[in-house]
Amino acid sequence: MKRTKKQSRERLHMRIRKKVNGTAERPRLSVFRSNESIYCQLIDDLKGHTIASASSKGTTGTKSERAAAVGKMIAAKAKENGIETVVFDRGGYRYHGRVQSLAEGAREGGLKF
Repeated sequence: MKRTKKQSRERLHMRIRKKVNGTAERPRLSVFRSNESIYCQLIDDLKGHTIASASSKGTTGTKSERAAAVGKMIAAKAKENGIETVVFDRGGYRYHGRVQSLAEGAREGGLKF
């Protein structure tokens, strides 16, 4: 049976999630990428709740520029909540393109990972 692209990504994501866990002091920065937008969340896996989230809905520019803006937005929200370091969860996507732009934007915003 041949896997779809989505099934392959979800399988990779589960393999990553076995190793990556977020805490209240160092939450997990989770990334989801759709064809149109990019979304990210800061997640405390111990309590099982989302601390902050950001998306590219309503922003302008190329997809990579919007992803960098989302990275800066999530960094600003993290600072408001007193968070400086995170664990990056690329969500089964390759670390290039929009995912890399989001990570670099978050680093520019002051997050460490």
